[in-house]
Amino acid sequence: MKVLGLDPWENGYELHKKIGVIPQEFTFFEKATPREAIKYYADLFGVRVDPDEILKEVLLDDSAGVLFENLSGGQKQKMGLALSLVNSPELLFLDEPTTGLDPNARRAIWEVIRGLRSKGKTIILTTHYLDEAQQLSDRVAIMNHGHIVAMGTSDEIIAEHGSGERLEIHGTEKLADYIKANTELKVDFDGKDLISIKLNQKIDALAALAAAEQSGLDWGEIHTRRDSLDDVFVKLVSGVMDEHGEIKTKHNGRNPRNQGGSR
Repeated sequence: MKVLGLDPWENGYELHKKIGVIPQEFTFFEKATPREAIKYYADLFGVRVDPDEILKEVLLDDSAGVLFENLSGGQKQKMGLALSLVNSPELLFLDEPTTGLDPNARRAIWEVIRGLRSKGKTIILTTHYLDEAQQLSDRVAIMNHGHIVAMGTSDEIIAEHGSGERLEIHGTEKLADYIKANTELKVDFDGKDLISIKLNQKIDALAALAAAEQSGLDWGEIHTRRDSLDDVFVKLVSGVMDEHGEIKTKHNGRNPRNQGGSR
């Protein structure tokens, strides 16, 4: 196996110079500033860099002189990103870089990652936030117990393993039965107040709404819905695949989100 054309065992030193890494729980010397940290890393790699330019790239230039211990969680992650860029790496490994951050800090990190991707950097991102994977990744691999159970673009994975597009109507079971009896559509009722109708084509929504109107029964909010990557993830890690690639549900009493991760 080769990485960036190099054998990791034979050419480890040369390979390290081409790779940047930020661990999940990044930490540094508490009394060092981001600018000082970059200078320190530059000395380790034997390279000359402009600390302020790197800090600007990761949106941390306004805190260049702040001690690490006084940085916020999001700022510390940005500093980790800054240090991973000191050696101008061709390949970046980011291990759950937004875990524990508030929504604003998460989106700030997203902006940095998008900027790096636009510059041609190859980034391998580990995350348990499926919206993050859907937003940032060109390709996604979903893992369960160390095994890849799906791989492709977000749209490809959703198309293959999702439930397709559906119309959801808030109404009664009686309304669900009426729509089912007066259309050829697959209609499900959640036992409370949500009717879900599988749409094989867009025009099926008109047929379902026409039937709902003709029923004379009350119905409320309507919207169409398509599975997200998060929905597919839960489905995949909650079951096992048979030889045809179909998912068989496996109930084991455990939270499926704790059974695996996503890459």
